[in-house]
Amino acid sequence: MSKQTEKIKELVERRAKASLGGGKDKIDTQHSKNKLTARERISLLLDAGSFEEYDMFVQHRCTNFGSEKTKFDGDGVVTGMGTIDGRLVYVFAQDFTVSGGSLSEMMAAKICKIMDLALQNGAPVIGLNDSGGARIQEGINSLAGFGEIFERNILSSGVIPQISGIFGPCAGGAVYSPALTDFTLMVKNTSYMFLTGPSVVKSVTGEVVSQEELGGASVHATKSGVAHFAAENEQEGIATIKALLSFLPSNNKEKAPEKPTNDPVGRFDDSLNSIIPDNPNTSYDMYGVIGSIVDDGAFLEVHKDWAKNIIVGFAHMGGKTVGIVANQPKYLAGVLDINASRKGARFVRFCDAFNIPLVSLVDVPGFLCGTGQEYGGIISNGAKLLYAYGEATVPKVTVTLRKSYGGSHIVMSCKQLRGDVNYAWPSASFAVMGAEGATNILYARDIKGITDPEALAAFKEEKKKEYEELFCNPYQAASYGYIEDVIEPRNTRFRVIRALVSLENKQQSNPQKKHDNLPM
Repeated sequence: MSKQTEKIKELVERRAKASLGGGKDKIDTQHSKNKLTARERISLLLDAGSFEEYDMFVQHRCTNFGSEKTKFDGDGVVTGMGTIDGRLVYVFAQDFTVSGGSLSEMMAAKICKIMDLALQNGAPVIGLNDSGGARIQEGINSLAGFGEIFERNILSSGVIPQISGIFGPCAGGAVYSPALTDFTLMVKNTSYMFLTGPSVVKSVTGEVVSQEELGGASVHATKSGVAHFAAENEQEGIATIKALLSFLPSNNKEKAPEKPTNDPVGRFDDSLNSIIPDNPNTSYDMYGVIGSIVDDGAFLEVHKDWAKNIIVGFAHMGGKTVGIVANQPKYLAGVLDINASRKGARFVRFCDAFNIPLVSLVDVPGFLCGTGQEYGGIISNGAKLLYAYGEATVPKVTVTLRKSYGGSHIVMSCKQLRGDVNYAWPSASFAVMGAEGATNILYARDIKGITDPEALAAFKEEKKKEYEELFCNPYQAASYGYIEDVIEPRNTRFRVIRALVSLENKQQSNPQKKHDNLPM
């Protein structure tokens, strides 16, 4: 056997060994926990045969606590590039079979290289997290590695899409990288995120809590809002990441890919003409409206189980990606609160950063009142949504279906926040508040002077009707040019798509500045 043949044989054998990570026993343990390996995840994520791996033979260089005696090629993370539906992406997947996926100096260097390449080449970066946190043996070097990753998350924000898949533990400082990315997906029952684990919580506060209760997927998808998606298993999670990417451009200089459809642009839906109840206090389901107007009824919802009083997500209209923001009358009457404002603002800013037009469906009675909201900062949080819409320069089409009251009217992409095309249904009403509340304030002195109950009821009913005739319709707003047209509900899809087409070459910019200072 020639020396060259021997060297090639050594390479093949070393590659085979590196591909096993921590070894077959560790892989079997991973599978026993209903978890895939790093390489299996990448294989599911990327187009077949497209993965080009980088730094397979990198090893750590720590000598503390006898670390030099245990080394693995790859050092606990698999990194490289590939394609999804033919589009370039960069990916890193932490390998829990090697040192529990803990972050070392060299692992961080591998991840940073991928992030730098993604930013340089204008391609999305996807991180698949499954790690025990910082590698304790490396001390400050491990912490420095986290800092290097975080800085790249920050510099890449708004330039390339960043997606985090949490497929195992993600604790301590490690949680901040996913928090800095655009979208975070977790897997139910096998992934968790928290700053301090259950044992630390118990020692500090005395609270007894499990990992799942403290930072499981259901917690972050329903209570904290940290997770944008919660998947039933890893296969579903990876499929969701791929579906999400299909709506997004590769970077902030491109437009999102188009998706051909046979759904006619001019399709009417007569059911929309009767979807609004006669009683203004009766709810209806906004999902019915969304499904009716988007291509093929397909809607990828973001933050589905958090702040349900507002709906956000991606769809196609006329084959082009749009971001949908809609109040949900079926939940808390569609009122805006702290979480709904945060949810909406974050989504609007993402769409604006990546050239995705916004379609807003409005039915909002106001902001949620009470000490809990005021003490929690509803003012500054509500201002986030207002700021996001006012700052956005992408095409903005707004349709008001029913209520648009008070400050919440302004916040939901009104004309004064540079809404490009604002429509209203005949059932829409624009006012400072609803008729009953306005009557009680405007005629408070008269109401106090009427002692007869029947006379009082008749008086209030008369004044409510006067107020409704004046404000609780779309025509006063139309008379001032605050809405472009009052449209028949069944025509909504056609009118919105035509508006979006007219705005395809929109040019608008904000004053030059180092950066803004949105209310935090």
